[in-house]
Amino acid sequence: MALVKHNNNSISSITSAGQLAQGKMTLISSQTASGSASIEFTSGIDSTYPIYRFEFINIHPSSTSRIDFHFNGSTDSGSNYNVTKTTTVFRAYHFENDSGTTLDYDTGNDLAQSTSYQEFYNSANYDNDGNGCGHMYLYNPSSTTFVKHFMTCFNNDGRTSGGDIYSLNEYVAGYFNTTNSIDAMDFKFASGNIDSGTIKLYGIKGD
Repeated sequence: MALVKHNNNSISSITSAGQLAQGKMTLISSQTASGSASIEFTSGIDSTYPIYRFEFINIHPSSTSRIDFHFNGSTDSGSNYNVTKTTTVFRAYHFENDSGTTLDYDTGNDLAQSTSYQEFYNSANYDNDGNGCGHMYLYNPSSTTFVKHFMTCFNNDGRTSGGDIYSLNEYVAGYFNTTNSIDAMDFKFASGNIDSGTIKLYGIKGD
C-alpha cells in the first residue's frame, strides 16, 4: 500500500489533505465459504493489474479426515481447471508436544508438467478450531508471451494419523506452463467441502 505523506509536521496542523493517494493494492472481490465444494474466481483476473494477490483467512474443512487444500488455474474462464504446471515445495513444521521438527523439500507434493491440482498444505486439522491462513501471488496472468509464475505461503495446524497437532509452514512456487491467459482460479480441499473461510482477491499496480 502506498503511504500518504504531508509536508506538515503533525496531524493537528494539517489544514487540507487534498487528494489522498488511493494505494497500490486494490480489493477486487471477496468470497466466504459455507459448506462450499470450492471457491472459484472466474472474473477480475485480467490485464488490469500485472500482479494479483489472494488472501486466505481461516480456511476450515468439512471433512473429518486429514486432507489437502489445493488449487488450479483455467484458461477458459473456469470451464476447465487443468493447466500444466511445474512447482517446487518446501516446508517446516513443529509439533505442539515438541516431539519433532523439520525443514525440508517436499518431494511428494511438487509437480512436474502436471495438470493436477497443486497442494497449498496437507493434513489439515479438522478439529473445530483448526484452520489454514496464507496468501498467493499470481504474476502477469494475461500475458500471451510468457508462462505465468506464482508463489504461495501458508500456515496451518496439521494433524497426524494418530491425532498429534503441529504447526506447518509451507511454501509453493512454480509456473503455469502456458502462453494463454490465466483468467480463473479454483480453490478446494482434495475431498469434502470448505466448511468456512474467506478468500479475498486483490490487484497490485506495478509502479
